Amino acid sequence: MTTAILPGCEPFEAVGGPVGVLVLHGFTGNPTSVRPLAESLAADGFTVSLPRLPGHGTSVEDMMTTTWADWSGAALTAYDELAQRTTRRAVVGLSMGGGLSAYVAQRRADVAACVFINPLVKPPAPELLDGLAQLLDAGVGTIDAIGSDVKRAGVAELAYAATPLTCAKSLFDGVAALYQSLDLITAPSLLLSSREDHVVTSDNGDDLMARVSGPIERVWLDDSYHVATIDNDRALVESLTRDFIHRAVGR
Repeated sequence: MTTAILPGCEPFEAVGGPVGVLVLHGFTGNPTSVRPLAESLAADGFTVSLPRLPGHGTSVEDMMTTTWADWSGAALTAYDELAQRTTRRAVVGLSMGGGLSAYVAQRRADVAACVFINPLVKPPAPELLDGLAQLLDAGVGTIDAIGSDVKRAGVAELAYAATPLTCAKSLFDGVAALYQSLDLITAPSLLLSSREDHVVTSDNGDDLMARVSGPIERVWLDDSYHVATIDNDRALVESLTRDFIHRAVGR
């Protein structure tokens, strides 16, 4: 099933210099949540690819036909296409997009830099997984939305109004697998963590710091919730990301 793309949820591409940046959005979200960051990178001269992940930016029903294999496959394909047009590349991701960035970096040794923004890189606690299994066994298809965790007044993420549970299970299964191989990430990394995040627990960042093999630095965001790319720290996220990629990759 494929439905029309919601207005504003289209993918974004920009042709710039020889350094490419792949930008990845989160679970039940779409390119709008990271488009300002992608546009900032493009304005700074990078070649940018921001794909719309399968099942996102259309309808919950559409998303329910997709899995981690579709989202991770799309991320890897987007990276490989970007590699054909650029000499060096960075990956940047928010939430599930951070997990997908880790997935790409694990599988492509030529990733030159990673920026993780409140990334999901580890499975949730066993009791949450047990609760998810019980809901699925009971035939529950969706629960309340997890999107739009934004502190800034008047700003909302254009995410789905419900969370499909079969997709959540697939996400957690995929993340559990990538968690076991975080040590394969050797590229220099920047981790941006909101001090107050109601979607992804901070131990995701803690474990990322402990497990990657390459150098990694962490910056705490004091005035944003989960979707920091459109929250009060938006400008800081953009400048930190641009500066880090310049240092790690160059133009």
